[in-house]
Amino acid sequence: MMRLVQISDCHLHADPWARSRAGFPLRQLEAVVEAVRGERPDVVLVTGDVSQDETAGSYELAEQALSRLECPWFWLGGNHDQPSLMADVHAVHEEIDLDRWRLLIADTGVKGQAHGELGEERLARLAERLGEDERPTLLAMHHPPVVVGSAWLDRIGLKDRDALWQTLAPFPQLKLILCGHIHQAFHARQALPDGEVAIYGCPSTTDQFLPGAEDFAVDEASRPGYRIVDLQADEWLTWVERVDL
Repeated sequence: MMRLVQISDCHLHADPWARSRAGFPLRQLEAVVEAVRGERPDVVLVTGDVSQDETAGSYELAEQALSRLECPWFWLGGNHDQPSLMADVHAVHEEIDLDRWRLLIADTGVKGQAHGELGEERLARLAERLGEDERPTLLAMHHPPVVVGSAWLDRIGLKDRDALWQTLAPFPQLKLILCGHIHQAFHARQALPDGEVAIYGCPSTTDQFLPGAEDFAVDEASRPGYRIVDLQADEWLTWVERVDL
């Protein structure tokens, strides 16, 4: 079994005492990391929006916190991130070997925009990578590839999701997609010609978004959290854990 833990949407500032709407992002990330350590993961993946202020200092704080994990960890950029600054602090990968599984990472960022888009070139590259290996595959991206039922979030989701699903259709080895961006636990399924793909969203390590909201709203009753994904052969088990602060 391979245990992967997903962390997402840390929204750190260079100032370690900066506040979010509902707390202190760095302290919340540190609490999540401590809880994740207890899950004994084989690998941890951070699915974007590591930074809020897009500064080198914010990534340095993230690296310090995440390096307390006792396993390899990886990250990808979100709409609040600066990938070049991230890469200066800790490498950004496009593929990770998970033994019987492989993890592919898709960059959905659009410079200066909150929404996501892959575009023809990145979609072609994704199809090429999928065609190279028939192992069960997990795809990670920041923006969700489906609507999530919150009007304001769906307006800043993945704009070319239909093109993505057309690209993915020939590859039955793709089993699940992990996304960030939505600051909430989420699960959906997308039918494809040779099966279906499961899509999972993850709580933020900082503020949580209210599910189903028409306009922006923080879920003040919810807590930071993370997602556990246990991978076995071509099957998996996943659930969300919350962290008391």
